[in-house]
Amino acid sequence: MKYIALITLGTMIAGSTLAQDKIVIKGSDTLGAKMVPQLKEAYVAAGNKTDFEIAAEGSSQAFTNLIAGTADIGMSSRDVKEEEKNNFIAKGKALAEHVAAWDMIAVIINTDNGVRDLSLKQVEGIFTGDIKDWSEVGGKPGKISAYTRNTSSGTYKTFQKMAMAKRDYSSSSQKMAGNEQIAAEVASNPNGIGYVGLAYAGKDGLRAVNIAEDVVFISSAEDIRHT
Repeated sequence: MKYIALITLGTMIAGSTLAQDKIVIKGSDTLGAKMVPQLKEAYVAAGNKTDFEIAAEGSSQAFTNLIAGTADIGMSSRDVKEEEKNNFIAKGKALAEHVAAWDMIAVIINTDNGVRDLSLKQVEGIFTGDIKDWSEVGGKPGKISAYTRNTSSGTYKTFQKMAMAKRDYSSSSQKMAGNEQIAAEVASNPNGIGYVGLAYAGKDGLRAVNIAEDVVFISSAEDIRHT
């Protein structure tokens, strides 16, 4: 499980932001692809006249745009990094975090793939490149195509910690801009595998893999923010 948050500068969300004619929101695809647009639609449908600009470009973009003054609200599916915090402090700015929701990450494969279960170690091996063929994990022979989020994504780092023992992704892994792109690639490729937010796991052509190993990710209050 991982948290997803809306980040603002100081008390902006409680003050001047809501009085603006236009609110610019940038950052995480996990939030920006569906959830925030749906919230925007509900807000406008309630009779509010504010316009919104929403750009789902990855969690890192939340912080770069906030500090540059090109966003009013940032969307993030990871914690702010110490370096990022220091950048804001150096400019005399403070961040305010508002947890919007909790999400889960699903490992997905094509429905034509005969594999149903993978151990966490096998998932690690696939995404690091140690395991290259489906026959190595009980499937039909075929070169594995691993699809991941790009490096600006908070989910990219979260998955690296949860499922890959913080190891590097394989150089052959294919980086996608968002959940929708990963889901589409895996649905069209019988040898594909990827990871997405839970809302995308049930799309046509996809199957969520059973992780056949009892693993406890949450061991402390601090860990829950990364799982």
